[in-house]
Amino acid sequence: MSKAVRILGIAGSLRRDSYNRATLRAATELVPEGASIETFELDGIPGFNQDEEQNPPAKVVELKKLVREADAILFVTPEYNYSVPGVLKNAIDWASRPYGDSAWNGKPAAIMGASIGAIGTARAQYHLRQMMVFLNMFPVNQPEVMIGNASARFDAQGNLTDNASKEFIRQLLQNLVDWTRRIS
Repeated sequence: MSKAVRILGIAGSLRRDSYNRATLRAATELVPEGASIETFELDGIPGFNQDEEQNPPAKVVELKKLVREADAILFVTPEYNYSVPGVLKNAIDWASRPYGDSAWNGKPAAIMGASIGAIGTARAQYHLRQMMVFLNMFPVNQPEVMIGNASARFDAQGNLTDNASKEFIRQLLQNLVDWTRRIS
């Protein structure tokens, strides 16, 4: 039997009722047997300042510690102005610094997102994949989980109700677990 795979889930939205935070909550319920998802909240991380990278804030130290302890990373990103939200990019930058001390290095990853728009965060996800090249992360390619028209796929309490979306999330998480075990 393989050891349990520890996934760190990060939602790129600070909004309490965001569809992406709701998608991450759904993922914690859909994670396959033999894996677990711990979540990290991005609130409280200050803007990246290279002058402070040798003495980062406590929240950044915590993020880097959790990233290093995780076997894999799950990003759940909204799309702002055709890209990832600044708060997510900021956290990625902090955890990749100082140069040569990136917590992301070599991590398997998965990406998903939800949007009220039709294409469900596609552009943001592709930008995040571009960042992973420099970060030396290894994302799962399929399935692409881009939950479009999110207002019709979640109930008023923020629960994912769309069975097709749930199945895509289950498959993505299973593929992430399998990929993590394969490359570890």
